[in-house]
Amino acid sequence: MPDRTPPTRPALNREYIAEVALDLIDRIGLATFSMRKLGAELGADPMAAYRHFADQEDLYDGIAELLFDRLDADSLPWATEWTELATAYCERLRTTLLEHPQAVTVFASRPVRSPAAIGTGNRMLESLQAAGFGPADALRITRCLREYTIGHALTMAVPTVDARRRSRKPAPTDPAYNLLAEAADGATPGDHFDPGLQAMLNGFSAGRGRTRGRR
Repeated sequence: MPDRTPPTRPALNREYIAEVALDLIDRIGLATFSMRKLGAELGADPMAAYRHFADQEDLYDGIAELLFDRLDADSLPWATEWTELATAYCERLRTTLLEHPQAVTVFASRPVRSPAAIGTGNRMLESLQAAGFGPADALRITRCLREYTIGHALTMAVPTVDARRRSRKPAPTDPAYNLLAEAADGATPGDHFDPGLQAMLNGFSAGRGRTRGRR
């Protein structure tokens, strides 16, 4: 008779709990998420997560760190031009966040201070300074790129308004409506991200090395 070993439940730790919580938020939404539901998903006492996280906000910190880890920042093209590196970073961050639209606000509402995030930030600053930017400008650029990308992801993650609200659009005979409809013809959701990103990078490049009076 074959030896059948019963499956064992994964040991609870911060990373596993954060992964289960993220999966649960993906399925039921952040608004209906609770530690009680997380406990049920883990197959454990509702208080089990509190042995690894101080509170729900600490858990959200863990989810934000997990999302950052999924960027796999070490595989970014660190040896390339700074514009290529910045583009790859922003596109990967955008993709990662939009894979978890229900959790974008978790990532957007807190700083990520994991060793991976801090290390990536330092490497980005080093890359920008090597390209000729001063330390302060390198930090400003890094923050601008992060905030632009997260802001875009937040906009894309907003649930579509219901049919009743969408019915309040202007009549097709309205000239303003026709102008918008013509401009939107052939456009796809999110296709403004890359042009906006490249415009920012071009602007940063043009301003490199300039001395500006700042407060």
